[in-house]
Amino acid sequence: MSSQRAPYLIEVVASTVHSCMEAELGGAGRIELCSALASAGITPSSGLLEIVKQHVSIPIYVMIRPREGDFTYDTREIEVMKREIDLLGASGADGFVFGCLKSDSTIDTLLTQELVRHCGNTPVTFHRAIDCTPNLLHAAEEIASCGCERILTSGGKSNAPDGRETILAMHELVAGRMHIMPGGGIKPDAFDSIYHPQISEYHLSGRMPRTSPMQSTLFEMDWAETSREAIRQVVYSK
Repeated sequence: MSSQRAPYLIEVVASTVHSCMEAELGGAGRIELCSALASAGITPSSGLLEIVKQHVSIPIYVMIRPREGDFTYDTREIEVMKREIDLLGASGADGFVFGCLKSDSTIDTLLTQELVRHCGNTPVTFHRAIDCTPNLLHAAEEIASCGCERILTSGGKSNAPDGRETILAMHELVAGRMHIMPGGGIKPDAFDSIYHPQISEYHLSGRMPRTSPMQSTLFEMDWAETSREAIRQVVYSK
């Protein structure tokens, strides 16, 4: 492993204070904070964000997703999303992460623009909802027009290495206007399968299993947390 920090930023998706601290210690440049990682993430609490901000100094982007399931939201859910943006912004969020689709799986540009405006000057990442769309290049153009700072994508595949060709095409299409950040299924020990010198940001969890001393036949007691060693493996790999 190289001793030099690589010329790209690693964003770590995390759901606990411990994982956020490990991410920073490993050399991550940004955190995406959310809850319920097993369900692709939902909005975390303002309390969690406030404590994380006390323990890490790198930027924290916060997921805005009011529930599990699809990415088409009704009026009440949109009200919730705006209120969470307000509350989490007041708690120190450095950026927001969301994705809005129509029922036909195309980008809901009107809602996306509305929420971006609601975020004010706080930057926005459009998340992997884009991977559900029928035409990722067209979707990337639409998102670029909405004022988002970046797109998190696996290139329409179950994992980013498999979607690498589409990811690179998206990057070439919107280069200079926004970032394309590969994410989804990126493993630290196989980072070369997604790395490209033109891509400046990558998204992963770097999680490792943790075993609980508690035993139960009713609940799953083991869990996973970000490992600083896993993050360092990527941050210092080039």
